[in-house]
Amino acid sequence: MGRELLSGYNFSVIFDPNFAITRRLMTNGSFKIFILDDDVWYSELLEYHLSLNPDYEIRKFHSANDCLANMHLRPNVVTLDYSLPDKNGSEVLKRIKEQNPDVQVVVISGQEDVATAVDLLKLGAYDYIVKDEDTPERLWNTINKIRENVSLREEIDHLKEEIGQKYDFSKVIIGNSDAIKKVFNLMDKATKTNITVSIHGETGTGKELVAKAIHYNSTRKKAPYVAVNVAAIPRELIESELFGHEKGAFTGAVSRRLGKFEEANKGTIFLDEIGELDISLQSKLLRVLQEKEITRVGGNAVVPVDVRIIVATHKNLAEEVKKGRFREDLYYRLLGLPIQLPPLRERGSDILVLAKFFIDAFAKENGLGRKHLSPAAQQKLLSYAFPGNVRELKALAELAVVLADEDTIQEQDINFSASHNEKDFLAEERSLKEYTTAIIQRFLDRYDYNVLLVADKLDIGKSTIYRMIQSHELTVK
Repeated sequence: MGRELLSGYNFSVIFDPNFAITRRLMTNGSFKIFILDDDVWYSELLEYHLSLNPDYEIRKFHSANDCLANMHLRPNVVTLDYSLPDKNGSEVLKRIKEQNPDVQVVVISGQEDVATAVDLLKLGAYDYIVKDEDTPERLWNTINKIRENVSLREEIDHLKEEIGQKYDFSKVIIGNSDAIKKVFNLMDKATKTNITVSIHGETGTGKELVAKAIHYNSTRKKAPYVAVNVAAIPRELIESELFGHEKGAFTGAVSRRLGKFEEANKGTIFLDEIGELDISLQSKLLRVLQEKEITRVGGNAVVPVDVRIIVATHKNLAEEVKKGRFREDLYYRLLGLPIQLPPLRERGSDILVLAKFFIDAFAKENGLGRKHLSPAAQQKLLSYAFPGNVRELKALAELAVVLADEDTIQEQDINFSASHNEKDFLAEERSLKEYTTAIIQRFLDRYDYNVLLVADKLDIGKSTIYRMIQSHELTVK
């Protein structure tokens, strides 16, 4: 192509109104472009045109070997002249992709052979542009699209990294108790293999957070994480939900639907409340575990799946097996690496650490000043059994922030559920003296600190109560 054609090129793209939008998307510093063309003048033309964007770092090469020798500099885009003296375009494209599959290659050719263009696109070329007066403009637009895609991919990678950090063990489960350290140790072991994990614990102990942390710290972290609450899905729909269905499999099945196992392929599926799975479906789940394949409802095709399974339950599955409500063979397949989450009442001072975390987070979220727990409020929290565990503590802490009139959260700002308080009074192991003190304190709280009335109801001497108050074993307002 002769130099005299320069005047025929359309440079209107320089004033493209979308240029500012594109520039805003390009916020990650320089963007490397290699121009490979044996025509020195034409490569200078492309360089001049692309250099109008200051974010572009451009290097020119006039031989394939010279360009390939510099691929270690990791360009984002290579513009490739198809007709080179030392190598043909297909060979250069293959070599570039072998060295770095992420590099986008835009082939620029003087020929309009459709078959050649299709072959190059199959080999991984991003675009095929024919040399004419519109080439610089088309190349500008193509590279803008590539840059947008790169920015989106970088943003996705960044978000995935943030997710991994969000589910860092120490951020998922806050605490320093020995019981929690044991959980951290088991979670770390779980991330190193694809072993099935079974998470056990009372309601509100954080079973799903543990499952997410294991997934996002494992080798499967870039693949899907799919959570299924087995107890929340109607019995007649659970099979379709898990394994999918074919069109016409049942009334209302107007199209094929992929199940959760297929959605989680290459990643992790978390089956919460697995103890609620109907026994008629347990055999089908067992087959998935054994054969690593599923069959959609209403279909015959076998679909292979590669899924890491994490299950959770608050039930004692061993007891469910004895009662005939859970298959023994499935129980042993799901047991895998068992992680027992301790109830909050067994985590000691973690209660105060968690309370402070929830108080600070809620106050910050709502634009409130910092709040502190008074010693009496701390003691009240430590003496409670927390049947709702961490979930209940979070609700109590947030309510306490709202109720507190000043910067310090007082004992009266901590409001327990009366039914839970009565139900779980004996949940802790205490000495007889500790139980006696707790009973008297509870009656004092209930009857507005009327010592005479409490002494009468408990059939103890009022002097005993006064003495315990004076020794600070009991508190009154």
